[in-house]
Amino acid sequence: MHKKTMKLFKLLLCLTLFSSGLWAKNITIAAASDMKYAMDEIVNLYMKHHIDVKINTVYGSSGNTFTQISNGAPYDIYYSADIEYPKKLKSMGKAVGNVKPYAIGRIVLWSNTQNTTKGMASLLSPSVRKIAIANPDHAPYGRAAVASLKHYGIYDNVKDKLIYGENISQAAQYVQTKSADFGILALSIATSPALKTNLPYLIPQSSHPLLVQGYVQVTNNADAANFLLFFEGKEANAILAKYGFTLQ
Repeated sequence: MHKKTMKLFKLLLCLTLFSSGLWAKNITIAAASDMKYAMDEIVNLYMKHHIDVKINTVYGSSGNTFTQISNGAPYDIYYSADIEYPKKLKSMGKAVGNVKPYAIGRIVLWSNTQNTTKGMASLLSPSVRKIAIANPDHAPYGRAAVASLKHYGIYDNVKDKLIYGENISQAAQYVQTKSADFGILALSIATSPALKTNLPYLIPQSSHPLLVQGYVQVTNNADAANFLLFFEGKEANAILAKYGFTLQ
């Protein structure tokens, strides 16, 4: 009798697991690399409240992600470091929701080995051999970095020292691992647990075009819409603010 009970229990367990997997709610998010630490916290908090939801988050450069979605990549929500990308998707009929801003991106000068108190003038030191930035061809933070270097009139002096990360996270890795002496990074990454041990220099916002970041729902996924309601709420906003994501 005991063996029959155990067999029945195992059968019911298998059916439950199969049923759970069959009915699980799935959301796929594509987000700019600067969002990684904040978004991971928001997603984990959301899934604590909604244990039946599985969220897969993919991070990369906003320009590359825009191209992927334009070509049919199956993302439900798109967070971009440049709001113009979601706007383009919307105008192309590749998004279903309204485009909304979530932050004004800020760039900082950060180093794992050098002092940043002299600000951008620090980059002119003869001891500086490599400076990491995101690739300006498809990363908004890379474009902001180049604009800031030109604003201060030092781009021509340092352009041969620039090394490019595929996205802002990879640029941060170059500086963190000392493959580069300095990096022009996102404030959100410089304040992350991995880098916050060293104080960054906050580059004045006036030195580059405003980095308005935005998001849009791409597919008609009701669970994605529910996640966005949470993202727009107080709990998620508190996490965003912790990493410097504000609209001020």
